[in-house]
Amino acid sequence: MIEQSRRCFLTTVAVAAAGLLRAPPAPAAEGSLETTSVRLSKTPSICIAPQYVADELLRAEGFTDIGYVDLGESTPRAQAIAHGIVDFSTNFVAPLIVAVASGEPITFLAGVHVGCFELFGNDSIRSIADLKGKSVGVPALGSNQHIFLTAMVAHVGLDPVSDIHWVTAPSIKPVEAFEQGKIDAFLGFPPEPQELRARNVKHVVVNSALDRPWSEYFCCMLAGNNDYVRKYPVATKRVVRAVLKAADFCATEPAVVARRLVDRGFTDRYGDALQMLNDLPYDKWREYDAEDTVRFYALRLHEAGMIKADPKKIIADTTDWRFLSELRRELKG
Repeated sequence: MIEQSRRCFLTTVAVAAAGLLRAPPAPAAEGSLETTSVRLSKTPSICIAPQYVADELLRAEGFTDIGYVDLGESTPRAQAIAHGIVDFSTNFVAPLIVAVASGEPITFLAGVHVGCFELFGNDSIRSIADLKGKSVGVPALGSNQHIFLTAMVAHVGLDPVSDIHWVTAPSIKPVEAFEQGKIDAFLGFPPEPQELRARNVKHVVVNSALDRPWSEYFCCMLAGNNDYVRKYPVATKRVVRAVLKAADFCATEPAVVARRLVDRGFTDRYGDALQMLNDLPYDKWREYDAEDTVRFYALRLHEAGMIKADPKKIIADTTDWRFLSELRRELKG
């Protein structure tokens, strides 16, 4: 009886997913696809769920060769996009800005969701300013966590070089060092916050889905390799459309998406995935200003000395919002 109920449940999920992910044919005015191939990234981060459940939408858009390239933990997504290892990926905005400021061939295309990172601290830390003089764990200097925290501490007037004791330990993850009391704070990305809450570790200093100013800007944005975007504009627009429609799907059907993430091997923790999907605002891509997000983080990183490029030049040279503008009109929701 239990197995029969399970099969029934999975069948229901599959039917619901197929119906919700079915997309109408792309407008003829867009023209024909220049390529039917697209490669997206696969990483330990599950907050980029929209691109993980976009494959059926991509097929409806005409793509026949859809690949997910497993980058593991060693290859940054920004580097993978720039070097053509993947064609597109959702990624944290601050590391993307650092990459484009150094000349990497990446184009910002759209904001996808808000608020996936959370700052955890011990009892001595009640605000970002309390990080002064404290030990903060990051996987490595220049990692996503280090870049985001640098922007955060600079925003409150701290010097990220002299005021923070950065701790990097290849043999132990920051989340584990924090649980063991070896560091004072660390920045977590899904599924780490969900795992900690499941273990009753709940001292969150900043939740970027709830706390200003971080909650007012995108956390993750969709970016593409410059050559692909330039050579294949029709394909690019259809990729952006598929990912944004998948973001809507994450917002409206979190239980279905969580099951698909597990079934397709993107995570083995259904409960954590469901909690994340319920927590994160995946329905803000129409409302939030993607360019304003790039400007905000570029200014913070410029203040912190992590980039030398003028934020205005970064926006002028590395963003292309035409597809997003068209899709906001098409997909009014």
